[in-house]
Amino acid sequence: MPNIFEPDFDPAEATDQSGFTRRRARVGRQSGAQRLGASVYELPPGEALCPYHWHAGNEEMVIALSGRPSIRTPEGWQELEPGELVPFPRGPEGAHQIANRSDQDARVLMLGELNGPEVVVYPDSGKTAAMSRAPGAPPEDDEVNAVFRFDDEVDYFLDEEPPGAR
Repeated sequence: MPNIFEPDFDPAEATDQSGFTRRRARVGRQSGAQRLGASVYELPPGEALCPYHWHAGNEEMVIALSGRPSIRTPEGWQELEPGELVPFPRGPEGAHQIANRSDQDARVLMLGELNGPEVVVYPDSGKTAAMSRAPGAPPEDDEVNAVFRFDDEVDYFLDEEPPGAR
């Protein structure tokens, strides 16, 4: 049975992107959950879980487990104490980033709905991600999972021909 205090970290889930180094244990999936995601993340000092973002289709929540993780919301940065939880509603008001701005390791439990399709917006970098599946669902051959810059937006009818024009 999965345990959030002694998680079974998946080596395939380790990320070593500079500034975003972390380990992940998908404890929700390990427990057999189908529609609710739950992951324990371990963040070394100076690292972030992911870029600042918000979800159009899924509500999330973070619970500080250990250390002194910080969250960024539209109101700014705030340090969390173990046991504190913060919800992130869908939409821009739920924008968030979790980081470890302390000098010791930190752990958080991220909970989230697993609704698909999903759109994620990254306000700092002017990007959006479109996914035809629920976040965290196993990839499928015919899925859409792409990230675009807002600057690449095109007109709806660009390169489209009416049926009679061919």
